This record gives sequence, structure tokens and C-alpha cells, in this order.
Amino acid sequence: MSLEPIDPESALNLYLTDRENEVSQATIYSHRSRLGHFLRWCDDQGISNLNNISGRDLHYFRLWRRDEGDLKPVTEKTQIDTLRVFIRWLESIDGVEQDLHTKVLSPVLGDSENVRTVMLDENRAKAILKHLYKFEYASRPHVVLTLLWHTMMRVGAAHALDLGDYDPKDQSLRVVHRPETGTPIKNKEAGQRFIALSDDVCTILNDWIETKRVNAVEESGRQPLVATPEGRAHTTTLRGDCYRWTRPCEIGIECPHSRSPETCVATKYDEASKCPSSRSPHAIRRGGITYALNQGWPKPAVSDRANVSEGVLEKHYDQRTEQEKMEQRRQYLSNL
Repeated sequence: MSLEPIDPESALNLYLTDRENEVSQATIYSHRSRLGHFLRWCDDQGISNLNNISGRDLHYFRLWRRDEGDLKPVTEKTQIDTLRVFIRWLESIDGVEQDLHTKVLSPVLGDSENVRTVMLDENRAKAILKHLYKFEYASRPHVVLTLLWHTMMRVGAAHALDLGDYDPKDQSLRVVHRPETGTPIKNKEAGQRFIALSDDVCTILNDWIETKRVNAVEESGRQPLVATPEGRAHTTTLRGDCYRWTRPCEIGIECPHSRSPETCVATKYDEASKCPSSRSPHAIRRGGITYALNQGWPKPAVSDRANVSEGVLEKHYDQRTEQEKMEQRRQYLSNL
């Protein structure tokens, strides 16, 4: 088999373009970010044609990335697994030797290492939402954090919501997979669902729509629920809202890291994620799920609402302590 020359950057662009119709925009963004490190390494090594890359080269990259990024095992595994998928795709277009992907060795993790535990806890969530209600009522951040916490939806689902997906009479939201107009959701059609809303959440949404929401209309005719003067709020914008408003100092709480606001880099608008206490949309979702379970919601109900299987829910999202689980089971003692 003769290989056709291809440089790393062209290969990545072709790969991402090829996958656009298969995966969500969030996945495309993640793969571009993870594989960007591989492109940097290729540039450092003077590799301009991937035809000649070997299993030993890939091993050297893995060691370089581990040291350069000071990666935790779970992060290293995620990045190397993505590289393996990329190399396998390159095989399909005669960009690298066949079966090269089998030489991409991914770390083997223990059960506890493969579980992320970072989340926004109940007390912090309530304090943030209370502050937003008082000082930033019905603003975009107020709407975004309220939706992520109460509905447990992914940030991609919030990005995909249209004005017409909200039914104030039925007090519900409809999450729809619309890849043809730029808003695919995770799990595609299997991720579509209706989400019931409380009176309080509906009041916030109603006031957002009536007083703060920009009347944006896309070329497709769709009207985003979370809109900005530039149109539909990008997932990067929504993530920024989460990182900024989960910084303790943003709601008037003393910095738990003994940093000075005058010198802390995380106080800058686009650097909020550098605050150790700031939380991503996924951490807010995880916190919302754990809070619902602590309130006694049955796992099947949380699973359906958050669009996550009960197995994944148990392993990756349920952050209740064993004692908290025991206390919840105590209510059933009278039935024995």
C-alpha cells in the first residue's frame, strides 16, 4: 500500500470536517483541543508528513504530553484515546501505515481513577442563584445557571434551545436534535426529551423573554432561547458565564485561596476558569444531579431528565456519600 503525503494540520482539518455530521459540536471542539497538542509536538519535532510517523514516535508524544501538561491519569487517557481514534481515521485515507492505531497505548485506570468528582455543591449553588436573583435577575447568566442546575442538561442542550422549545403554559422545555441547522445534541435523537419546569424557573424564563432577551432570528428562521446581540449564545459564552459566576469573589465571598483581587489572574473576564473554585457547566450538571438524588428523586427519573443511563449515573454523577445513601434508605424501614 502506498501512502499519500499529508501534513498534521491538513489531516486534523480533514478529520474534523469528516466527523461533523457524526458527532456534536462539543465533541468537535474537544477533539480539536486535544489533538492540538499533537500538532504542537509534530511542529516541535519537525514532522511535516504523517506518513513516516511510527509507534515509537507516538510513544514519545505520550511521554512528552504527560510531562509537558502535568496530566492526571484520567486526562492522559482521554487525550491518548482521542489520538488513537484520529490515527485509525488516518489509516482509512492512506495517511499512515495500517494498524498503527494499535500501537497507541492508553493508560489503564482503576475504577476510582476513572471517576471525576468535581461538582458545584448544593450550598454554593443556592448562594450563587440567590445572588443572581437579587442582583442579576433574569440576565443571561441567571438563566443559564438556573437551567443547568435545575434541569441537569448539558451545555450543548442549553445552546440548542429555541424560543419555541419553551412552553410557558405546559411549564416545560423540549430538547431537540437539529444538526441540519447547527445544533446537534449529545446522543442525537436519543437525547431528545421534554423537561418539566417549576413555577420559579418559569417565572425567570418568562421575565428573561419579556425584558432581557434579544430578538435574534437565524437564517434558518430559528429563534434561540438564549440569545445575544450576535445571535445564538455560543457554548463558549455559556461556559464563560458558568466559570465567572462560580468564582466566590463574584458573589462577594472572601477568596478561599488567599488571593488578592488586584493580582489574581482569574478576575479577568476571559480567565475565570483559572480560579480553583470556578466550575464548568458539567460540574454544575453533576451537582444538580447529586442534589436531585439527595432530595429523594428516583434514579430512573433523574436518568430520564438528565439523559444519562443509570449505569453512567451511578459511576460518574452520583456524588452522594455512603452515609447519605444509607439515610435515604432509612425511610423504607417501616415497610419491612
